[in-house]
Amino acid sequence: MPRKYRITEPGYYHCISRGVERRNVFLEPDDFDTFLSLFIEIKRDFHLIVHAYCLMTNHYHILIETTQPNISTAMQRLNSLYSIYFNKKYKRSGHLWQGRFHSYYLYDDIHFWYVAKYIERNPIKVSMVENIIEYPYQSFYERKK
Repeated sequence: MPRKYRITEPGYYHCISRGVERRNVFLEPDDFDTFLSLFIEIKRDFHLIVHAYCLMTNHYHILIETTQPNISTAMQRLNSLYSIYFNKKYKRSGHLWQGRFHSYYLYDDIHFWYVAKYIERNPIKVSMVENIIEYPYQSFYERKK
């Protein structure tokens, strides 16, 4: 069965990637920090605008805006670089991510704001924290620094 067509035109995207078998992909603070450092590089290199993000233990959510049709290349690069880091650090091999990343094109402002709120409230939804400002690996926390 062929892969589903992926929209790549410039615009707003909700991107998600989850660890294979729902395994954790962030095991300690350095892992979160490394992912964010790589993400900053990708953001710069691919001219992405980040509106919201949240790194959970076994997946991440990112709300980004692209100005060029490069969403697939950017996200593939991010996942690949982080996989190399993770596999080397933990002396493992094989896939880290469960398939390709998922990307959902956002067509209007209502959808944009709904997704932004969903992303930033994710740690509360799964009872990791009671107050969003307590969770350091998401964009709302960054704004409060």
